[in-house]
This record gives sequence, structure tokens and C-alpha cells, in this order.
Amino acid sequence: MPTTYGLRFGIWAAEIARHLDRLSEITPRIAVGQLTGAVGTQAALGGKGLEIQTRMMELLDLTPVDVSNQLISRDRYAEYFMFLANVATTLDKIGITLRTLQRSEIAEVEEAFGKKQVGSSTMPHKRNPIKSEQVCGLARIVRSAVEPALQNNTLWDERDLTNSSCERVLFPEATILTDHIIRLLTTVLESLVLHPENIRKNLELLNGVPMAESVMIALVQKGMDRQEAHEIIRVASMEALTQKKPLEEILVKNREVAGCFSRGEIHDLLNPDHYIGTAVRQVERLHRKLKEKYLSTP
Repeated sequence: MPTTYGLRFGIWAAEIARHLDRLSEITPRIAVGQLTGAVGTQAALGGKGLEIQTRMMELLDLTPVDVSNQLISRDRYAEYFMFLANVATTLDKIGITLRTLQRSEIAEVEEAFGKKQVGSSTMPHKRNPIKSEQVCGLARIVRSAVEPALQNNTLWDERDLTNSSCERVLFPEATILTDHIIRLLTTVLESLVLHPENIRKNLELLNGVPMAESVMIALVQKGMDRQEAHEIIRVASMEALTQKKPLEEILVKNREVAGCFSRGEIHDLLNPDHYIGTAVRQVERLHRKLKEKYLSTP
């Protein structure tokens, strides 16, 4: 059924907003520090251990841990890597959608393509969505950090250093890659090319069949039983698909439908522009909410 690109983009924007909220929520749990000694007792610092730790964390702009042993518990950092994986997966989802919509048989959107850009070493005509592909590929690497990050919290007697060598790879790699694909997909979306003529063509590809629900709902509003209306429109839709005829031609010859609507009314019911519900209002409401929350100046 018809939807709007505004609603699709709005769904992505709302998801990104939730990630911003998550980042604010997890930061106090992750941005912590400790000065507690070999086993967490602060014995070497004497009676002023807590005060010394507090002052040191003030200088580092970190929150001191309540308790720790030699290491800060890695559940904190596991949460960080799961956050990165969640963000990367959202970007992956957007990238997959853009790549699908750029396929030649759909061709509704397209990554901006430079005048001298080469899409393929053997096919001169290719216009590959290479940035979106890179986002999707690197998202897999970011997600792969989650399992070792979780295992880094299961240390022998809560103090061996098997986490150390692992984290020297995980932290820079997952963080830098996530930053990279955020920036990369941002450039894709900022320069995205839409092809309205193909959007319209695809809406009309099945000769009105995707608008079957609109007619069914209208019949119910006229007083027809919903199951009866569903069966009438289902049979008509299958006939239109099988015979490759416009659904409108099938419906105007249907006694039950023609008894409720004129041909002009049926034509209007099959117009996708008339069946987008509250999509525009939803997006406008979301835009106001996000603008007020994230873009308003104090």
C-alpha cells in the first residue's frame, strides 16, 4: 500500500533520536574511573583513599566508581559496545533500504554519483551505491564486538587481564568504525537523489491492486460486513492480477461494488494520493518534537 518517503525517513529519525537518548543514559555508567589499588581496598592510600580517588576523578572529569577490584567491571563497557552495535544496525537497515530502492527495477532513490565516478571495473554503466554498501559491511564488524565485550566481564577471580589485549582492538576499532559509518551515511542522506517519476510508476505498476484495502474500508463504511467486503475485493484483486487488467475495470463491473459507488468514486478510492492517512501529520509532529528537543537553543 502507499506510504510516504517522509514517513519512512521519520521512522529512521525517531530511531536515531532514541539512540541519542540511550547515549545520554549510558554515559554516566560508562564514563567512570577508579583508583582503588591491586584488589580494590585502597590500602596503599591510607585513610584518605576515597578522598584521593574523588579528587583524581574530578581532575579527569569522570565519576568515581562506588566499588571495584583491580579492574572496573566490564559490564559497563559491554553496554557501550552493545550501544555501538545498535547504532550500526540502524545504519545498516537504512543502507539496505537505500540499496534496495536503487535497484534498477525499482530506481526510486539513488546515491549521488560523481561525474567521473566508476561503478564497476568491467561494467561501464554501473552506478553502485558504494557508500551504503560500505555502511552495511562495516556494521557487521561493529556488531562482532559485542560477544568479546561480554566475555571481557568474565575474568578469573574478577582480576585477570584477558580483557586487556582484546580491548586494545575492540575500543578503537568499533568506535572509529561506528563514527565512520555515521559520517558516511550522513553524506549519503544529505545528497540523496529521489526519482518521483519512478515512484509514481511503481505505485501504478499493479493497476490499482495495492489500493484494494481502500475500497474494502469504504464498503464497510457503507454498511457492508467486513468479511464480505474483504472477500469481494480479494476476488476482484486476484482477477485483476491474473488477467492483468486495471482493478477499476473489474470493480465497476462488480454488482456489489457498483451498487455502492459510482465509477468516479471508485477511481478516487484507487488513487494512492488519497490514501496516506495521517502520514504527513505524523511526520510534522515528529519534526516539531525532535527540533524542540535537539535543535532548539537555550
